[in-house]
Amino acid sequence: MEGKKSKTREYIESLIIAAIIAFFVRSFFIQAFKIPSSSMEPTLLIGDHLLVNRLSYVVKVPFTDIVFLNLGEPERGDVIVFRYPLDKDKDFIKRVIAKGGDILEIKDKQVYINGKKVEDRHAHFSDNTIIPGYASPKDNLGPIVVPKGSFFVMGDNRDRSLDSRFWGFVEREHLVGKALILYFSWNNKPQGVLDYIRWNRIGRLIR
Repeated sequence: MEGKKSKTREYIESLIIAAIIAFFVRSFFIQAFKIPSSSMEPTLLIGDHLLVNRLSYVVKVPFTDIVFLNLGEPERGDVIVFRYPLDKDKDFIKRVIAKGGDILEIKDKQVYINGKKVEDRHAHFSDNTIIPGYASPKDNLGPIVVPKGSFFVMGDNRDRSLDSRFWGFVEREHLVGKALILYFSWNNKPQGVLDYIRWNRIGRLIR
């Protein structure tokens, strides 16, 4: 009887320790993230599962946006995960286009930073229609100055992305981390049984 209790206790203790380790890792080191929309296509597809490095930029008090240690700053071109400014319960993923102090302007879909045209090989366009700035900020915006400690982000799928053009800037305290690597990819439109998993995407670094 005592032996059975001892084994049960060991089992419970192991589960508790595993839960603590998982909590610690997720809170400070690595977080899993799933792509739910097409806003980052073709870089990231619906059904992609990726790992995010939570130590890329900031260290926060767990379950809060209180930053107690700054480790770095996102660079232009980084793919980052952050708290959606209009709903902090949601995480978004986009690419950093401009940083604090930058002057950003979008003219007929083309991005300019500090007066220079940006050649962004990641930008993807699916609609040739140009919408004037007075009707929508999608294709024409600014010039605007990115506030210090903030970032202007956009999805790679420029015509299908809800991003800084529409809701504003990402502040430092809303950063979660930098996207690292794809560890799994689920195909929601398979052509056959073997196509449910996108095997060729597993292990890809996110750039």
